[in-house]
Amino acid sequence: MAHPFLHPDQKHVLGIYGGVGPLSHTLFEQQLLAARHRRGARSDQDHPVWILVSAASTPNRMRSLSGEGEDALPYLLHYARLIERAGADVLFVVCNTAHAYHEQVQRSLGIPWVHLMQVTADHIRRSMPGVARVGILGTDGTLVTRLYHRALEDRQLVPVAPEVESPAQTLVMDAIFDPHSGIKATGSIVSEQARARLREAASWAVGQGAQAIVAACTEVSVGLPPEAFTTAPVVDPLAVAAEVAIDLAYGGEPEEYRVRYD
Repeated sequence: MAHPFLHPDQKHVLGIYGGVGPLSHTLFEQQLLAARHRRGARSDQDHPVWILVSAASTPNRMRSLSGEGEDALPYLLHYARLIERAGADVLFVVCNTAHAYHEQVQRSLGIPWVHLMQVTADHIRRSMPGVARVGILGTDGTLVTRLYHRALEDRQLVPVAPEVESPAQTLVMDAIFDPHSGIKATGSIVSEQARARLREAASWAVGQGAQAIVAACTEVSVGLPPEAFTTAPVVDPLAVAAEVAIDLAYGGEPEEYRVRYD
């Protein structure tokens, strides 16, 4: 039955788990608006309804995974369930590293959590047929858990990622976490130092044979937009997910994006 307060064209309510980091959901929302505008939106009512929780209290996912910090799982479960109870039909978590907890959270939800790595790898395989080797710029936690490695390899793509604590990976981590110039530290302004570090890390990946670069952390999405690095195409998972979200809002089937765990 149609929801009485939705536009008649909207079929499903989107749920966004934001605040991880603070700029991630604002960028994702901008991507949603841009995707819908490209499809003809010209008024407020032409855009979809979504439910957002800015769950900034969620502990650092990388430190949680390493056992060095507070466990992020209870927070992910709490806020994902809150978004479901609020009426969302599908969930988007705008933190790449948080997807290490995807199975545990998805098992506790009635709605699908769209898996960023899988939709991004699908996008590369479908829309970039000449690309075989894909660079990964993400946190240590994302690399160690091989979230993108697995998704790319499952689609016969070769991941190109720096080793943890290598010079290239240090550039990525400093761009994200440096207490003075890192993207998490500088509020709504991204420092040129952070941008330069990400460009250098992307150049390293191209030097290793990468034909495209995945911004495998939402801070990388913020600090290395496609127009900022033109040596190879930059694939932003938030932009990919925004297109999926618009499809789902206006008639796609959320269950098609449910990852089923045996």
